[in-house]
Amino acid sequence: MITRARGRRLQVVVIGAGISGLATAYYLQKQAQEQGVALTIHVVDRAARAGGVISTVREDGFIVEGGPDSMLSYKPAGVRLLRELGLTEEIVGTSRENAGSFVYSRGRLHPLPEGLTLMIPSKLGPLFRTQLISWRGKARAALNVLYAPRHNGRDISVAEFVEDHLGRETFERIVEPLFAGIYAGDARQLSLAATYPQLLDLEREYGSLLRGLLIMRRRREQMRRTRSTGEAGLTPFITLRTGLARLVEALVDALKRSGVVFHFGCSVKRVKYQINGNEEYRWKWHIDFHRAPTLEADALVLALPAHAAARIVGSVDRDLAQVLESIPYASSATVSLAYRREDVRHPLKGYGFVVPRVEGRPLLACTWTSSKFPHRAPQGYALFRTFFGRAGADEVASLSEADLIALARSELNMIMGIDASPTHAWAFRWQQGLPQYTVGHLERIRRIEERTRALGGLYLVGNAYRGVGIPDCIANGERVAREIVEASSTTQ
Repeated sequence: MITRARGRRLQVVVIGAGISGLATAYYLQKQAQEQGVALTIHVVDRAARAGGVISTVREDGFIVEGGPDSMLSYKPAGVRLLRELGLTEEIVGTSRENAGSFVYSRGRLHPLPEGLTLMIPSKLGPLFRTQLISWRGKARAALNVLYAPRHNGRDISVAEFVEDHLGRETFERIVEPLFAGIYAGDARQLSLAATYPQLLDLEREYGSLLRGLLIMRRRREQMRRTRSTGEAGLTPFITLRTGLARLVEALVDALKRSGVVFHFGCSVKRVKYQINGNEEYRWKWHIDFHRAPTLEADALVLALPAHAAARIVGSVDRDLAQVLESIPYASSATVSLAYRREDVRHPLKGYGFVVPRVEGRPLLACTWTSSKFPHRAPQGYALFRTFFGRAGADEVASLSEADLIALARSELNMIMGIDASPTHAWAFRWQQGLPQYTVGHLERIRRIEERTRALGGLYLVGNAYRGVGIPDCIANGERVAREIVEASSTTQ
C-alpha cells in the first residue's frame, strides 16, 4: 500500500516515455482526478523525444514507420484511448481491396490459405489447395480431426504444440513465419501459454485443435453479422492517417495540459529505497539522474525494457534484477524503400509476405505498405517495409544504414525481381528491443510480481511482461495506474 499524510500530493515518477509510460501517466492523471487524489507526475526518458519504438517519418508525401505500423482493433484498449484523445476521425484501416498476404517458399510467393484463425489454418479446403505444403503434410494436418494430443495445460513451445496437432510442414511453412512476424522469435523457444493461451484452451475444451478453431471461427462470423456499429466497422489492423507518432503527440499534449512534467535526455544514475513507519509501511524512492535533479517518489514506474529495469533495481533487489535479466531479447531492423510504380512489375495485390525460417534468408517479412495503407505513399509510387532480425541473429541491428539498405534491395530483387534503384530509403535499428516470451515466461512474470509487491511502490510496465502489441501496453499502463491510485486513495 501507499501511505501518505492527508492532503499531501502523491508523487509518481515514470521512467520511460514510450507508449507504456505515456499511457500509465495518462490514466494516472485521469483516475486520480476521478478518485479525488492529488498527485504530481514526472515522466523521464534518456532520449530526446517521447514514443520509444513508435517512430514516424513524414517526408515528401511518404509516411514511414520505423517501429510498429499498426495495432489490433479487436483489443479494446487501443481504440478506446484513440477515441478519448479525439483521434477517432484519424483512424485508418487496411485496404479491403488489397486484402491477402503471401509466404515466400521454395523460390516463389504463395498466397496464405484462407481461414486462418489465431494464425492457424482452420479450413481444410484452403489447406488442401495450398502449394505451401505437400500432400503428405496436408494429410498429417487433417489427421487432427481424428487424432488429438493432450498437453494438459503445461507450458510448451509453440512449435511442439502445433507440430503435435498439425505436423511439421504446416508449422514450418505457415505457422512459424506468422509467429516470427510478431515476435521475431524462434517458435521452438516461444511459450504458447504466454503468447497464444487460447490455443491451449481450445485443446482443453475440444481436444482437436482443428475442430476447436472451426467452432471459434463460426462464432466470430456470427458475432460480426450481428454487430452493426462500433468496432465492427474497423479492419483487424488499424493505424492513424499521419502515422502512429500522432498517438504519441496527442498523449504528450494531453499530459502537458494536465500538468505532467517531462524530463528528456536524462538517464538514471541510481535509485535508493527507504522504508519508514511501524504499523504501516511507508516507502520513499529517491532517483538520482545524470544531468537532472534528484526526484522523490511514493510510486516509481519503470516503463523500460526488462534488462534496463534490471540495471536500475539491481542495487535495491538483486533477486528481482536477476529475474528481469533472464527475459531474453532480440534485435531487429526495418528498412523502408520507395520505388516508382512503373519500376515494380508485381501487381502488389496484398499486404506483403513472410519468409519461413527454413528458407535460411535474412529477410523476415516485407509489408507492401502502399497496398496495405494506400495513403502512405504519393500517387505513382510503391512503398515497401522490410524486416530483419530473428532471435539468434542480432548482428543485423549492428549493420550500417547503407548496408541495411543494400541488404533490403538485394532481398527484394531476389524475391520480387525489383532491380531498379529506390527513390527514397529509410533504415531503423532496434538493439535488444523485442522481448522473447520463451517457455517459462509466465513463471518469470509471477516471480517479478511477487518481488515488486514485496518492495512496495514499484511498478513495471512495458512489452516485456503481458503482451507485445500497442493495445497490450496501453492496457497494462491503465491497470498499473489503477493500482497506484487505488492504493493511495485507500490509505490516506
